[in-house]
This record gives sequence, structure tokens and C-alpha cells, in this order.
Amino acid sequence: MPDGSRMSAPVSASVFTLPNAISFARLCAVPLAIWLVLHQRLADAFWLFLAAGASDAVDGWLARRWGGSSVGAVLDPLADKALMIGMYVTLVAVSELPDWLAILVVFRDVVIIGGVLVLTLGGQEVAIRPLAISKFNTLLQILLVAATLFLAGFSVSVPLLKTVLIWAVALTTLASGAAYVWASARPR
Repeated sequence: MPDGSRMSAPVSASVFTLPNAISFARLCAVPLAIWLVLHQRLADAFWLFLAAGASDAVDGWLARRWGGSSVGAVLDPLADKALMIGMYVTLVAVSELPDWLAILVVFRDVVIIGGVLVLTLGGQEVAIRPLAISKFNTLLQILLVAATLFLAGFSVSVPLLKTVLIWAVALTTLASGAAYVWASARPR
């Protein structure tokens, strides 16, 4: 430019990044993971779920190292939520998880997202910061899906493990949802 000022990078420069490509690939893997579960190929779904988890770690590391983008800030959690919700609902459909648990997990996410939308539309600025209980809940949700896929996919029977994980996910899902509602309802 003649005056020496810098032009901002085009939007496409922040869209087409390696972390975003990895997140997009993870999002695209969701239908395949669902299809594998529906067709009782749970061992294959287990390996795909592990690969998705690894890709989440890699794209997060790359985004922190190279700098993230606004697209990645939306795409990464979208891929994560799509995979988790897809797995919970599909594992219920094939009778590997109880329906009430999937309803609870999905309802918590709907309440949180709905709350953010309502607060935003009401003119409040909403800063979403993961709570410790929410991080623990996410870890337990991931462990339950992985354990369920592994146990069913490789015909391993450890019913106590699955039962403990189901109840741990249920309790931390309730606690996490309540913590988010409490945090958003407090006066600022």
C-alpha cells in the first residue's frame, strides 16, 4: 500500500490452517463413526474414536503453537460435541448405553448452549470458561465411550467398569450442568 500501512491478512489465511483441517477431518469422521456403531463394527469404531481423540490433541497443540483462528475456535468444539453426542445417541440405539444417560448428556449441552444464546440475546456478554467439574465430566464421558466401544468391540466383559463409568458420567453431568447454571445466574 502506498502509505506504508499493513493490510490485515485475508480471511482465507486464517481458515485454511493445519489445525482447522484436522478439526474438519474429525468432524467429517463423525458420520463414519456412527455408521460403524450402527453396523456393529464397534472395534473399528473404537480405533476411529481413538484417532479422533489423538487428532484433537494434535490440532490443539498446533493451534497453541502457531496461533489459533476464529474458525478453529468454533470448528474444534463443534467437532468434539458432534462426535460425543453422535456416539452417545448411537450407543443407545444399539443398546450399549442406557437411554436416560444420553438424554442427560445431550440435555446438559442444550441447556448450556441455550443459556449462552439467551444471555447473549439479552445483551449480556458471555465468557465461557470451562469449569474444573466440566473438564472432569468431559474426561469421564470420553472414557465411557472408549470403554464401551472397546468392551463391546473386543468382546471383553467388565460390567462393573461400565456401571461405575455410567454413574460417574451421570453424576458429573448433573454437577457440571448445575455449576454452569449457578455461575450464569449469579449477579456480576
